[in-house]
Amino acid sequence: MSTNERLVLEPVTRAAGRLRLPGSKSISNRVLLIAALAQGATELTGLLDSDDTRVMLAALRQMGVRIDDIGRDHVRVHGANPFPNRSGDLFLGNAGTAFRPLTAALAVMGGDFRLSGVPRMHERPIGDLVDALLGAGAHIRYLGNKGYPPLAIGHGAFSGSRPIRVKGSVSSQFLTALLMAAPLHADTGNEVVIEVDGELISQPYILITLKLMERFGVVVQRQDWRRFVVPAGSRYVSPGRLEIEGDASSASYFMALGAIGGGPVHIEGAGADSMQGDMAFADVVEAMGAAVVRHPHAIEVSGAQVARGDRLKAFDLDFNLIPDAAMTAAAMALYADGPCALRNIGSWRVKETDRIHAMHTELEKLGAKVESGPDWLIVHPVRPGEWRSASIATYDDHRIAMCFSLAAFGPATVTIEDPDCVAKTFPDYFSVFKGLVQA
Repeated sequence: MSTNERLVLEPVTRAAGRLRLPGSKSISNRVLLIAALAQGATELTGLLDSDDTRVMLAALRQMGVRIDDIGRDHVRVHGANPFPNRSGDLFLGNAGTAFRPLTAALAVMGGDFRLSGVPRMHERPIGDLVDALLGAGAHIRYLGNKGYPPLAIGHGAFSGSRPIRVKGSVSSQFLTALLMAAPLHADTGNEVVIEVDGELISQPYILITLKLMERFGVVVQRQDWRRFVVPAGSRYVSPGRLEIEGDASSASYFMALGAIGGGPVHIEGAGADSMQGDMAFADVVEAMGAAVVRHPHAIEVSGAQVARGDRLKAFDLDFNLIPDAAMTAAAMALYADGPCALRNIGSWRVKETDRIHAMHTELEKLGAKVESGPDWLIVHPVRPGEWRSASIATYDDHRIAMCFSLAAFGPATVTIEDPDCVAKTFPDYFSVFKGLVQA
């Protein structure tokens, strides 16, 4: 039974079939902004249609960028640098992939902007990015609590004459934002150097940024993960057309379906040739006992049938590089043959919700023993006879909702509260899920 408020999932025993992934959120929002800043028009195909991309599209249009709708996942973006409208109040929901890069781009351009979002966005830290921009001469004010949105951006004297320093330990989106905005200053004939203080988390997401910038003609010189140089004279130039690959983070749920529901589950849209680091989740499900077949633009997973008593292999892994897909591993731990440890996941604390707290709380509802700390989570699988029916709170977090769909392979009923929160990245998730599973 399904309503807007909840979705009841009865126990299922098997999963098999084929699906095509929606477009990558990480790529979609990055490439929308870069295309809007590029010389020429860019046709984008495979664009994700979700809450996060809609707020980016709305913001760019509000800035005067012309964007033609050609088809369901197909747009043409006419570049405009600087944006025609140099003032505005932008509402960006809970989309970090829109809020952080737009903050940097508008700060470099200068103008009169106010950026805000939903209450949770105003609890997500942005101080490290703002500090880096202020240090380079940008003019930014906090409109609420220091270190957090909402923000006001004004006319500053942005300068790349000395290295811009940013902390890398909270979110890789801060470095991504600075990198994407840097060509706006380098275009004036100035080299831009960005240096990272401390450990840089989620490094594969920076590689996505660098590869997309290169597709638009900007080649960043990288020295390890500490120093990035955007050469003087760099500017974005449209490649004409770009196809957006499927979302690798979303692929993790279907890899898990193949691993715990027998499979084969054939996932189209992202594979061995993907630029997305989350495709490394295939190595995780393989280590847990699944059979994985990798194709350039697809992947196929087969595995155990946990509903008949099969068990996955337990793991103890560092998930710093793939924090979003790691949540799927936490749900798979329900079916493991021993405790599963997820380490170096401190970034979960500042995502759409405090994901360590949320996963700890909701996994326990199902009968699992769970331990957690500042940047780690240990999940003990549910013992036979100890599964409990549960109503899973989703905290307005799309990934919580999708992860806990995997609990349907247990013997108890699982109710997903607010299932529509998946609209942030995958509006059709539950209909695709139901098309692959069997009761």
